[in-house]
Amino acid sequence: MRDAINNQVNRELYSAYLYLSMSAYFGSVNLKGFAHWMGMQVKEELVHAMKLYDYLVQRGGRAVMLPIGEPPSEWISPLEAFEHASRHEQNVTGLISDLVKVAVSERDDDANNFLQWFVKEQVEEEESAGKVVQKIRSAGSDLSALDRKLAKRVFHPPKASPKSEKR
Repeated sequence: MRDAINNQVNRELYSAYLYLSMSAYFGSVNLKGFAHWMGMQVKEELVHAMKLYDYLVQRGGRAVMLPIGEPPSEWISPLEAFEHASRHEQNVTGLISDLVKVAVSERDDDANNFLQWFVKEQVEEEESAGKVVQKIRSAGSDLSALDRKLAKRVFHPPKASPKSEKR
């Protein structure tokens, strides 16, 4: 379980890195609202990584920082970038599902209960990216109104769990 959680910390940090790269891409094509939306996504992924990290440490495990892969930095279009983000979230959902399977196979009920937050979170993550893909498709070539709307995204950190409040 410890190794699986360490790997997932790495995957969440990669996700943050990917979205930071996407934010830079959107900034470079003058879509500041799109860049802002991705910046908020970076914060979410960092919260996910730290939530896993904190859980690992609270359980007496040792966190090991693994190398983070280099994300892409160019996309053909804003649509392609968000389709990539949507596919990435679907992949992360699979990774979380695999973590749950490890917890079940190791009969680690505490880990399984902890991971259920991530299972629910991934439903929201997939929906969020998918909605932007749909909005981009609907907007066609004029993304200015959508860019202004995406600039209004606000980051809401999750409430602390009882275990993390004890720290």
